[in-house]
Amino acid sequence: MASSSSCPPFTMHKCKPELVTPSIPTPDETKLLSEIDDQNYLRFHYSIIQIYQNESSMANKDPVRVIRQALAQALVFYYPFAGRLREGRGHKLMVDCTGEGVMFIEADADVTLDQFGDDLQPPFIHSKAFMCDVAESEDIKNLPLLLIQVTRLKCGGFVVSTGWNHVMADGAGLSQFMQAWAEMARGIKTPSISPLWRRELLMARDPPHITCNHREYDQIQDDNLNSPDLDLVHRSFFFGPAQMAALRGLLPRQLRQCTAFDLITACFWRCRTRALQIDADEDVRMMCIVNARNRFRPPLPVGYYGNAFAYPAAMTTAGKLCANPYAYAVELIHNVKGEVTEEYMHSVADLMVLKGRCMPTTVRSCLVSDLTRARFRDVDFGWGKALSGAPAKGSTGPFYGGTHIVSYKNSKGVDGLVLPVWMPTEAMPMFVKDMEDMMSGNQNQQSHPTKAASFIRSTM
Repeated sequence: MASSSSCPPFTMHKCKPELVTPSIPTPDETKLLSEIDDQNYLRFHYSIIQIYQNESSMANKDPVRVIRQALAQALVFYYPFAGRLREGRGHKLMVDCTGEGVMFIEADADVTLDQFGDDLQPPFIHSKAFMCDVAESEDIKNLPLLLIQVTRLKCGGFVVSTGWNHVMADGAGLSQFMQAWAEMARGIKTPSISPLWRRELLMARDPPHITCNHREYDQIQDDNLNSPDLDLVHRSFFFGPAQMAALRGLLPRQLRQCTAFDLITACFWRCRTRALQIDADEDVRMMCIVNARNRFRPPLPVGYYGNAFAYPAAMTTAGKLCANPYAYAVELIHNVKGEVTEEYMHSVADLMVLKGRCMPTTVRSCLVSDLTRARFRDVDFGWGKALSGAPAKGSTGPFYGGTHIVSYKNSKGVDGLVLPVWMPTEAMPMFVKDMEDMMSGNQNQQSHPTKAASFIRSTM
């Protein structure tokens, strides 16, 4: 990482992992996942880190005990999480609701929140120490569907790390589970939102038929794709009110009401493409995560916690993206999100069956997810809202072009949004300069840069 830590070394003591099971017996059954759930791209554990400060009114309560007990209660309602994945015919995933439980680790760290200083800005650079230790090569079918660690800090604060198998839920679904879990911790007996499985709503049709254009799944050959030898560095960018106003000021009046997601994503896409110095005539894609729950008619039922998103791809050439004003990129992002409809989602489900659960293309592609509405900072186990609630890593999924936008209040008390980015070392200086220029209201980067070293162009 490019970020440097101001925190001194600290020691971590972890207890032996245990399995937390539902507090009462739950149904023993098998549940099919939908085709939107069962994408190869989603077969991994994704971790959220939440950081909490001490609360004097909770001085006599142990966060580990409270959160563990609440977890057992929440699993009564969300009992599929306590099961295990099984693979059926055609590599179709299903959940065997065995009630075996989820992994839980109790830990203590010899450090205070004050010692972390600005390191709390997402992604939390010490996150690995606060997560469950599992081998990355482990078959996901052998792992519990939730991997949780709660770590007490010397100051009375604590850190909650939740790794969930992405085939079970998207960000909105996990947030719904976490809110129920937190309600149990605060003494509420039943969740305010009742969970619904209903994965048949997003199963493939019979017969399956693709009816929409899915540029995000175009299969493009690239021998150097995501080379493990690529030297990557990390930077996070904070967008407060001043930075957002500067970006809006670069737009014509009719586009100034675009969302913060549109503005930040377009800025990132444009600056990244320039920094990687992609050939002007090459196609570039920006895939935008769209929550489709309200795109159905009627909307998906309240309580549905499965994956219900698509990532339609805005596409243009590198030359057009870099030579046109910033408004060009904003309009592409804004328009592509509108492509997601109920029919689009059914078409994706059918595509998964017809094309063997193919992966989205990562060649000259970016992917951005808006996690601000997942409200991970708002999860309150009784100690108040989290100081930070965000993914443990800066990337989204299996390639470094993926990232996310999360909410965060910085050390000056300013509420804003954070965009973490990974880039090749050679490309980062130009990227940072262009991002800082745009965040200060300057878009004087109209020309497309000269050709870069072939290794940068071919390893995006």
